[in-house]
Amino acid sequence: MEHVQKAVLDPLKPYLLPITTALPGPVNDAIVSVLGTHCHKALLLDLDISSHPECLSLAVSKALGIGIITAASIVKVPQIIKLVRSRSAEGLSFSSYVLETASFLITFAYNVRNEFPFSTYGETSLILVQDVFISVLILIYSGKTAEAGAFVAAVGGAIYALLISDTLVSTSQMTSLQAGAGALSIASKLPQIITVYRQGGTGQLSAFAVFNYLAGSLSRIYTTLQEVDDKLILYGFVAGFVFNAILAAQMVYYWNSPTTAAHEKETNVTSGPRGGVGKTNSPGSETETKVKKVGPSRASTTARPSSSSGRRRV
Repeated sequence: MEHVQKAVLDPLKPYLLPITTALPGPVNDAIVSVLGTHCHKALLLDLDISSHPECLSLAVSKALGIGIITAASIVKVPQIIKLVRSRSAEGLSFSSYVLETASFLITFAYNVRNEFPFSTYGETSLILVQDVFISVLILIYSGKTAEAGAFVAAVGGAIYALLISDTLVSTSQMTSLQAGAGALSIASKLPQIITVYRQGGTGQLSAFAVFNYLAGSLSRIYTTLQEVDDKLILYGFVAGFVFNAILAAQMVYYWNSPTTAAHEKETNVTSGPRGGVGKTNSPGSETETKVKKVGPSRASTTARPSSSSGRRRV
């Protein structure tokens, strides 16, 4: 730190200080609210990282947290787009999304109740909404519309019990639920990993979501170590990173692999005349067959009247 301070920051101070000390009021206030007065002064007003290394660690943690929350707002949008465009839930595990929804809902409620910094858990609320939406789409595209409505009602009831009501779930019960949320987070990855393995492909699974999850879980280990002294949350992120790494490895391994036999069948059907010459499902052959069948019958029906009329004339 001292080397960086002397070699980089000290020579740049005459140029940087006029900028860092003249930030707009709203921006300055936002930084103070995130870093605190002490670290705001050390990092922006004094440009001193050697005397206050803890402030630099806090700033990195906060920046990572804000970045994770920003990415979480769109992390599963590509997955939703793939589902809507294909109108197929192939390669996606509904049970995996249900378990992840339960895990994120419990974690979000636990952090809110303990009043932890929003930068350390904010993404759970955003991913939670996207998980619910994807779960509903999976049920709808699987022909289970009634189950989709029941699922939404169940999520609404859980939100009321964990966040709105003060009596249904006590503080001690909330701690027990958070301990179980770590297990749910692990369990939520297993059905998806098994689904990919059994189908021999990733289907409609979004690579963007998988790799963002991997980066996010790794960053969350760092931010939790820096800002939250809670082993339950830390162990959950560590376990999540391990299983996200497995899923990311599957994504790489099955990158160009076909997904299922059903997918191959669909490809063959949509490929058209490549199956061979003279197939009965080709438009030309159908028309030719109809002409051959219809031709002789029409000729016979038109020949009979002329024949009978000839007999009458005789």
